[in-house]
Amino acid sequence: MAHRVQVVLSKDVNKLGNAGDLVEVAPGYARNYLVPQGIAVRATPGILKQVEQRREKERQRLEAEKQQAENRKTALQTIGRFTIRKQVGEKDAIFGTVTTTEVAEAIQQATGQEVDRRGITLPDISSIGFYEAQVKLHPEVTATIEIQVAPL
Repeated sequence: MAHRVQVVLSKDVNKLGNAGDLVEVAPGYARNYLVPQGIAVRATPGILKQVEQRREKERQRLEAEKQQAENRKTALQTIGRFTIRKQVGEKDAIFGTVTTTEVAEAIQQATGQEVDRRGITLPDISSIGFYEAQVKLHPEVTATIEIQVAPL
């Protein structure tokens, strides 16, 4: 097998890597396509140092994001219970269902925090009572909140 060269990608390349990745490619591919198109630059000690600094900044940013999600989780769990009012029929059955949008709005009103409704997991709610819901705030942080469904 011919020797390979290391390049640092400037842009995302399908099936090769993302911007900032250090990859090994065939010399011709680097010389004839990647470098002239501005998709990659040859890996030099200075470039590698820049890549490492970018990775460290990104790691710190992700860590700060996770810490912020942990703080939001603590705030949600401190409040603990959110009330949603629904029209009630016979035997305490509610009309319709409780939606993730309603839960997100209840959280917004109580805490002032915006929560993505797609990150909320609800049980099947068909009558008044207390239910537990999961709110995903970050890929690694999930808060458990209590929802009280009450009559109007």
